[in-house]
Amino acid sequence: MNNDDFESHQPDEKISEIEDENLSSPEPTMPPAQAAVFALISVFLLYQIGGSLLTLLIFGFDFQNADTNAIRLLTAGGQILLILAPTLIFAKLVYQDVTSVIRFKSTTIKELGIFILGLIILIPLLQTYLALQNQLTAWLSDHFEFFYTIKTFLDTLNEFIEATYSDLLRADGLSEAILIVFIVSVVPAVCEEIFFRGFVLKSFEYKYTPFVSALITALFFGLYHFNPYGLVALIVLGVYLGFATYKSDSIFIAMVLHFLNNFVAIMAFFIFGEEDFMETAVYSSDALAGQFISFFALLCVFVVFIYYVKKYYTSLKTNKETLI
Repeated sequence: MNNDDFESHQPDEKISEIEDENLSSPEPTMPPAQAAVFALISVFLLYQIGGSLLTLLIFGFDFQNADTNAIRLLTAGGQILLILAPTLIFAKLVYQDVTSVIRFKSTTIKELGIFILGLIILIPLLQTYLALQNQLTAWLSDHFEFFYTIKTFLDTLNEFIEATYSDLLRADGLSEAILIVFIVSVVPAVCEEIFFRGFVLKSFEYKYTPFVSALITALFFGLYHFNPYGLVALIVLGVYLGFATYKSDSIFIAMVLHFLNNFVAIMAFFIFGEEDFMETAVYSSDALAGQFISFFALLCVFVVFIYYVKKYYTSLKTNKETLI
């Protein structure tokens, strides 16, 4: 597959390229795009509803007073059993060739470094965007009753999410901190990326252009997280993970980027505390002009980075040192 252009392939051309790559592979047992939608619905029901029932079965209705480490382990087990395992089963049933569909392909230190650089630019860009978004949301709610009603509802949902994550991330000692990093950074990076940037993205690529496939996948990625104020940021992050996966043709790139993004959030919580963690619903009028300047400056840098990677990726990635 030619990865030189993330956006220009037409669907028919894309299907032809995929078929050329997989001449020796069996035909999918169902239309790939339909398989992606079926997997998205199935995994959502399994993880959200099945996970809730499993929680009630183990802890009962008093799960809020359950042991925090037990909740953490259940969270990780739920991702492995209800996201990762179904994904691998779907990949095997639909494509048989799990390795190529999920993109279990080695990468290099240089390739990884390229996309980590993009993430370093993207994280502060998204944080600045969230600050501006909160400014606009607060202004709209102050001037329009309709937006005030919506913001009140979203604030309530956001407070519940923040409280849940705060409980999961609060550590007493080094061993508990290591467990949190494993539960919140490692497990989601593996399970969610194999599902979203592995099976789902690849399946949509059979029908749509790489960019559209990454966008659709990122949209569902954002919705799955139930973070109302962070939805746009999650979608943008998901598109970038899709871009990195497509260009590198390796799921390991997305796993590492996902891990680093979550790890940075955990470290921010450990260092600054829960008052600054996921601060997506707090309104502040300070330094608005500076926030706009920072946002557009970072946006320009990120756009230049994406353009440069798209145009020169083949020469940039040349490196015989295999990382994974």
